[in-house]
Amino acid sequence: MQAFHPKTLDEALAAAADGATPLAGGTDLMVEVNFGKRRPEMVVGLRRIAELREWERSRIGSGVTWRRVERDGPRAYAQAARTVGSPQIRNAATIGGNLGTASPAGDGHPFLAAVDASIEIASTSGRRLVPWYEFFTGPKQNALQPGELITAVVLPERLPERHEFGKVGVRNAMVISTVCCVVTRDTEGSTTVALGSVGPTPIRVPAAEEMISAEPSPSDSALGEFARLVSEGVRPITDHRSTEEYRRHAAGVLARRLLERCLA
Repeated sequence: MQAFHPKTLDEALAAAADGATPLAGGTDLMVEVNFGKRRPEMVVGLRRIAELREWERSRIGSGVTWRRVERDGPRAYAQAARTVGSPQIRNAATIGGNLGTASPAGDGHPFLAAVDASIEIASTSGRRLVPWYEFFTGPKQNALQPGELITAVVLPERLPERHEFGKVGVRNAMVISTVCCVVTRDTEGSTTVALGSVGPTPIRVPAAEEMISAEPSPSDSALGEFARLVSEGVRPITDHRSTEEYRRHAAGVLARRLLERCLA
């Protein structure tokens, strides 16, 4: 396995166009290499490219680490970042690598879905912006074409006033989510809810959003209906981490609790 360490994005894109496998923090790729699941002939390292580490207002470079998001990110994104691996992992792992892996259980994905973020993608032919719902195409599948690299996450210029993240897992730290969720709410009541680990890609639940957005001061019964609609709106599976039934229940309970935090 050969490695190329460019200092400019153009050099990295040229290497990607020649078939090199991108390597950022390495917390996903190197695990697969060590277990013999992948054997790339050429790897292009991205850590020396300053442009990918830039963070300008709503544009967050793909080379920004989870440790930096934990420290400087919007509230719910920072809350999600704190649950990514261990401190050592967060110091190395990048948001771009997390997006490239596109795991249904990625803790950072629900925030991007909840605020309608886009993913900036570049190749030697130029750049394009892909909405989150078009970027995630299936379990560990995304819209990247050969020769393309993720260069940034682009958030809306204005975020909702309140947004909260939470997750359910088998322990309190270093755990893959059984369910993870972000709820946002504006002062006028507009609400979004996005979840991970309960479908092949991050999921929004429009029925729950529309119902609760029409409630300026949600009653206990409205909160219960919101939880019910979230539970009905997810598409979980049964696997070695949890059952479909439990994931549905947990999704509703978690979404209600996060909404209550937004309302507090």
